[in-house]
Amino acid sequence: MTTLKIHNIETAPEESKPLLEKSQKAYGMIPGLHGVLAGAPKILEAYQTLHELFTQSSFNEEELTVVWQTINVEHACHYCVPAHTGIAKMMKVDDHITEALRNETPLENSKLEALRTMTLTIVRNRGHVTQNDLDAFYAAGFEERHVLEIILGLSQKTISNYVNHIANTPVDAGFKKFEWSKDSVIS
Repeated sequence: MTTLKIHNIETAPEESKPLLEKSQKAYGMIPGLHGVLAGAPKILEAYQTLHELFTQSSFNEEELTVVWQTINVEHACHYCVPAHTGIAKMMKVDDHITEALRNETPLENSKLEALRTMTLTIVRNRGHVTQNDLDAFYAAGFEERHVLEIILGLSQKTISNYVNHIANTPVDAGFKKFEWSKDSVIS
């Protein structure tokens, strides 16, 4: 098992301290992931910036959740799946959506399912998609900008998922009740 140091404001490198203060202000605590990222100030800054940009994209709360959780589950991130389950609840996303994403079962809403499918296609094929993939996505009501915004969300999630794998970041107390593992997925 690998681990990386989880910093707080006192132990973090100087450049990370204002970024951790920003996290503290935004979340009322410093998420463990942010504490790990603080070990390299520029990655914490990049993560925070990508998060802000993605939440300002054209996706609504349900669509943001579909992109985030689809990637988290595909990458088997033990930290991000519970965190985004809690975040989805705070954003008032329907629990049925969250459970389907966590369990890798199709979404009832065909547009959201098309978003999940395109996100998985991009992740699994490392960006190699066919014109048929794009046409099916557009037929569901999405546009070219949404393909690019999925990649923005993937950029954010790649940072968090990979760092959490290496750091074995403990799930924050507020999200422990949503713990998840790839092994527990209902097929």
